[in-house]
Amino acid sequence: MSPELIIALLAAAVQAGTPILYATLGEIISEKSGVLNLGVEGVMAFSSFAGFLVCFVTGSAWLGFLAGGVAGALLCGLHSVVCQVFLGNQVVSGLALAIFGVGLSNFFGTPYVGQGTEGFGKLALPYLAELPLLGPILFRQDILVYLCYALPVGVWFFLNRTSLGLRLRAAGEMPAAAAAAGLSPRGLRALGTVLGGFLCGLGGAYISLAHMHLWTTGLSGGRGWVAVALVVFAFWRPGRAVVGALLFGGFMAFQLRLQAMGTNIPSSLLLMLPYALTIMALVIPAIRTRRGKGAAAAAPAALGVNIEPEG
Repeated sequence: MSPELIIALLAAAVQAGTPILYATLGEIISEKSGVLNLGVEGVMAFSSFAGFLVCFVTGSAWLGFLAGGVAGALLCGLHSVVCQVFLGNQVVSGLALAIFGVGLSNFFGTPYVGQGTEGFGKLALPYLAELPLLGPILFRQDILVYLCYALPVGVWFFLNRTSLGLRLRAAGEMPAAAAAAGLSPRGLRALGTVLGGFLCGLGGAYISLAHMHLWTTGLSGGRGWVAVALVVFAFWRPGRAVVGALLFGGFMAFQLRLQAMGTNIPSSLLLMLPYALTIMALVIPAIRTRRGKGAAAAAPAALGVNIEPEG
């Protein structure tokens, strides 16, 4: 491939990895608080429609982006009610949320299939966009990509350097100790789930408003499942999530480029590439765990364990 094509591929990888990174960081916050949310795919699907619809009706891309985040927070709030109030199984509730969110987006979105929206366009940053190599790849993107550059640092700082973030982590690691300190582990878990859902919703809205600029069914394309796997791959660390999101985004962009180039490889095999990588992302930490240095040590100790009400 020519250097121009490689640069274009890397730039596409950054854009394709952005919604995955939003969702992965949201899931990290949720799981750090002790709540496993397997419904990210449904959250992203419904949020992508919610963001598109608000932008389509109001003409404001920013309102659409915010609406996607709110839609994600509301769906994850439902998951929180099931798990924190009614003590439902987190795995079952998450899977139900995935199906519910996808079905909801398809039901309400059918009349809008094929409709386009202006959304967010490319915004080249002055001076930085002219840098050799890095300029075309990193600084000729849309503004939501630029926001995502700072987001992992913000999530890390929130979880490790703020009192609220440390309380959320306490609810995920030792809820009994958090309760003994006068905190409400169930309330903190609910907050972590909603905050994580908001970021997942932003990732879903990005797909329809900045990546595709239209609405069609199945727009999330399995990115939510990739985000869930990427949390394990990243060992619950926002910094490693960046690497994983770029890697997955690169594979997605690569298989699309190969299809556009008309290679002899069957399209079904090309579509399978990112998800084959998802399986590898789960297998590698499992192997490391068996050797005593893997994801088991990084996962929150009380992840997926519901807290029984006192008394």
